[in-house]
Amino acid sequence: MILTLVIANKNYSSWSFRPWILMRHFGLPFEEAVIPMAQENTHAEMLRFSPSGKCPSLHVGEIVVWDSLAIIEYVAELYPQTAIWPRPRAARARARSLAAEMHSGFGGLRQLLPMNMRRAVARRELTPEASADVARLEQAFAQARREFGQAGAFLFGDFSAADAMFAPVVNRLHVYDVAVTAATRAYMEAMMALPAWQEWRAQAEAETWIIGKYEAA
Repeated sequence: MILTLVIANKNYSSWSFRPWILMRHFGLPFEEAVIPMAQENTHAEMLRFSPSGKCPSLHVGEIVVWDSLAIIEYVAELYPQTAIWPRPRAARARARSLAAEMHSGFGGLRQLLPMNMRRAVARRELTPEASADVARLEQAFAQARREFGQAGAFLFGDFSAADAMFAPVVNRLHVYDVAVTAATRAYMEAMMALPAWQEWRAQAEAETWIIGKYEAA
């Protein structure tokens, strides 16, 4: 069984980062293909692999799965022996709820602070909407850690799909030097220390594609 993950630029593509870091962290075998964003043929190329015309998409034989969260759920089905979601039911329910909240929410933060793995750390003034998103993130992180994560450094103790869904947010909080609590910073440091994170970041830094709107100070 050959899995192929089609992704966009590693420097900018938050949605691609989520399934990639999950699969790499758990050592799941897959091949990857990269379609650079903001090129004349980007949409046409992405349409070759996904009916949504977006990245990422996962290809397993004739099966095509698109959207980060759907890919994560499909991979969890393919590898049930791997604790992609927390094993305890209550923790798993919370993890799925947080993943879905990340998937559909935090628009103020995402709009103001685009993912940029290469960006030099520098503070950007937050809008009220982004500030409210940061407050909610910190509340969610603290509650998950308090109720389910005491045994490890991640939201539910060990790294899971929930952490993968929040990985791009960790990048945003870091490179835009967002003021956070010591507990949130410790969680961010644990995420950024992961070998899979370091591998993605190194490959992002090696990319030559530049998208101006994501590079504004």
